[in-house]
Amino acid sequence: MKNILVPIDFSDQAEYAAKVASKIARLTNSKIYLLHMLELPTGVIDPTSYGTSNNSPTSLLFLKRAHEKFEEFKKSDFLEGLDVEDSVQFHKAFDGIIDESKKRDIDLIVMGSKGSSGLEEMLVGSNTEKVVRNSEVPVLVVKEDIEDFKIQNIVFASNFKYEYRVAFQKILDFATLFDAKLHLLKINTIHNFETTKESSDAIRNFINDFDLGDYSLNIYNDVSVEAGILNFSKVIDADIILLNTHGRRGLAHLFNGSIGEDLANHSKLPVATFKI
Repeated sequence: MKNILVPIDFSDQAEYAAKVASKIARLTNSKIYLLHMLELPTGVIDPTSYGTSNNSPTSLLFLKRAHEKFEEFKKSDFLEGLDVEDSVQFHKAFDGIIDESKKRDIDLIVMGSKGSSGLEEMLVGSNTEKVVRNSEVPVLVVKEDIEDFKIQNIVFASNFKYEYRVAFQKILDFATLFDAKLHLLKINTIHNFETTKESSDAIRNFINDFDLGDYSLNIYNDVSVEAGILNFSKVIDADIILLNTHGRRGLAHLFNGSIGEDLANHSKLPVATFKI
């Protein structure tokens, strides 16, 4: 991992994301790119004339204030000693984040959200959900302020369909970065029940030929997939939940057809998605 992108709107949640990104950057010797998108009303600025004398005084004022905020933000203790670059762009947030991730050859996008009371608004049909759905690189969503962020126990929840193996190496590479234990998790529900042998065989077939390092294989029964992932994560004191996404309809179709937005909406843990 070399480059981490953190979209910044100067909210508390964006700061939480930047803190987590700074921890990851220190562990991986990565560069952090801070990105602020200025979505100004039509007529205030013509994006095609950005950087020319045609920009209105109003747009230039917004630009100046954003740079001033960045200068103050970069003085944060958690960024001290890191390689940090900031950018202010006149662009719609979602498009700008995706474009910047390609331009900077980003390895990980870290985004903040409002947590259980506001994540549904953030994720469903808005910028974070769109980034999760469309990003070719992993997206880590952070909900709360984590003072001592560390990754020792990772939950990777999946239905372990064989055709999803294509993205599994990315999961393993992420776990290796932090020398963390990977807990492979298959949730059984009354509506989608498998015997222990069937689930075990599916997981073992899925991980065959991969070098997993420290891992555990887990089959957990619960009333729903979402509840099972959350409850299991509490039992093992997980630091992060990893999921695959098809990139079709975002968090509503992470795996097994529909895991639902409730998982990320109710999880206090960071949730990272890896596109299949």
